[in-house]
Amino acid sequence: MKERLQKILSHAGVSSRRAAEEIILAGRVAVNGVVVSELGAKADPDHDTITVDGKRIGTDSARVYLVLYKPAGYMTTLKDPQGRPLVTDLLKGIRERVYPVGRLDYNTEGVLLLTNDGEWANALAHPRHEVDKEYHVRVQGRVSPVQIQRLTAGVELEDGMTAPAQVRLVRESDNNTWLSITIHEGRYRQVRRMCEAVGLSVVRLKRARYGFLGLEGLSTGKYRFLTPEEAERLRQSSGGEKTVPVPAPAPEKRREQKASGKNHDGKRAFAGKRAGESAPVPGKNRGGRRQS
Repeated sequence: MKERLQKILSHAGVSSRRAAEEIILAGRVAVNGVVVSELGAKADPDHDTITVDGKRIGTDSARVYLVLYKPAGYMTTLKDPQGRPLVTDLLKGIRERVYPVGRLDYNTEGVLLLTNDGEWANALAHPRHEVDKEYHVRVQGRVSPVQIQRLTAGVELEDGMTAPAQVRLVRESDNNTWLSITIHEGRYRQVRRMCEAVGLSVVRLKRARYGFLGLEGLSTGKYRFLTPEEAERLRQSSGGEKTVPVPAPAPEKRREQKASGKNHDGKRAFAGKRAGESAPVPGKNRGGRRQS
């Protein structure tokens, strides 16, 4: 059955659907040897030969769902002209080509989801689905009740008014204040810009929770596979179609399967704890450099 090319590329794990549109418009996709650069073009993934940059895509690869504790100082892109470290550099042992769900700034740390399931990624990242993201923000000095009220009500940015946010004061001292800010939008550098708009200078920014999913059991720079239940729960929280995904096995499981001759059976690779409604805040003595 014929489908739109961007949907096929997304399903094959080439990129998210939005990024697939850019790939098509750039003339990088060919169907049966003919370059296609129109977004309305369709193909049959079961019968047509579809290539990106001359390489044939596959549509039957195992789905991979990861949560990474992104450190500051890493780019959430697959390429960087300046040669800065990429989040995919941290995914040792992952053979599948995965990409980030949305983005975290270079100097922002915390929860980052990665996958090769374009439909799943698109459902989570699209702003209309209003998936909550909780950030822990350390700002210079004290924060007034008026500033918290303004952040909660929404602030005017250069790209429009932000939606109301959930804001609470976590801890304060003479020099710094920790805030918890929960939003469901995903604009560029949104939390930083919101803070700047009300006169707050961000020292450290961490995404502590994506939907229900936090960083329990992960240290900085480490990742784990989501369980099928976690991946499905995230899909449902975004309003996506209910289809329980079958993640690819973890690297050690793959070796066991190869030695025994068994195929992937869909069992969970890592068991993970589910986060509560609010993620834990970093300790008082944990340091962080000033971020821009």
